[in-house]
Amino acid sequence: MRVYLSYALKETFSNLWRNRMMTLAAVLTVAVSLSLVGGALFLKQSAAQATASWQNGTQVRVWLQPTASDGEIAAVKNQLAQMPIVKSCYYTTKQQDYAEAVKQLPPNEAQVLNVADMPTSFRCTPTVPTDALTVISTFLHQPGVLTVTAPVQQIREMSHTIRILQVVFLALAGVLLLSATVLILNTIRMAIFARRREVSVMKLVGATNWFIRVPFITEGFIQGLLGSAVAMAAVWALHIWYPLHNEYTLDIAKVWGTNIVVLVVGVVIGSVGSAIAIRRFLDV
Repeated sequence: MRVYLSYALKETFSNLWRNRMMTLAAVLTVAVSLSLVGGALFLKQSAAQATASWQNGTQVRVWLQPTASDGEIAAVKNQLAQMPIVKSCYYTTKQQDYAEAVKQLPPNEAQVLNVADMPTSFRCTPTVPTDALTVISTFLHQPGVLTVTAPVQQIREMSHTIRILQVVFLALAGVLLLSATVLILNTIRMAIFARRREVSVMKLVGATNWFIRVPFITEGFIQGLLGSAVAMAAVWALHIWYPLHNEYTLDIAKVWGTNIVVLVVGVVIGSVGSAIAIRRFLDV
């Protein structure tokens, strides 16, 4: 067994070097194809990351009447705490809202304000931005509540846009993956077709199918591995030079996940493609 493995490895690297132009063509095909697939998957992950950042930044403000009683404030607080669609809330006092209003309003308008007339508020982050609409409808006419505000129009527009982007990137990744598979398989078949005489001679001198097949499968494995490594480097380069990197901090774990998918696809297609391609030349 050790002798056969030694022969298979020696034959693999010998064939890779002897047919280096076809090897280079196969590696480049894998690299370019999987770089496109990895890029599409990366952009989908980026859209998901942007969605998470946007969700964390969406706030609903429940404004309370300046004259709201402690009981009314406590009732609103308890109801917010019991709502599963509300991720977190914190309470701001009259003094805090007054200080914020003074910073945001022009000086001539800020002068007419006083702390006693300011409303208090609960600032809440919904689990999903679209849940803000439910919070508004729940508290808008509740005793002690002045009004409920949220960026409703922006929530609707962003939800629609992000949903479309994720579907587009997922579909693009699927189409590119299918195209990459066909392109890589055809390249491997062409490489093996150029060596069909070599396979025929080995069959005629009594070599078994697996004796012939293993070096070719190993070649496909190495070609897929090298091509995947180049594609992984391209995905990392996209991560480093991603134009929205400053706006949306991308999750390193998701980049690694994309690269693992690229690696597995490249190795599997290379190995399985070689096994399928050599099969037709074994019937001599």
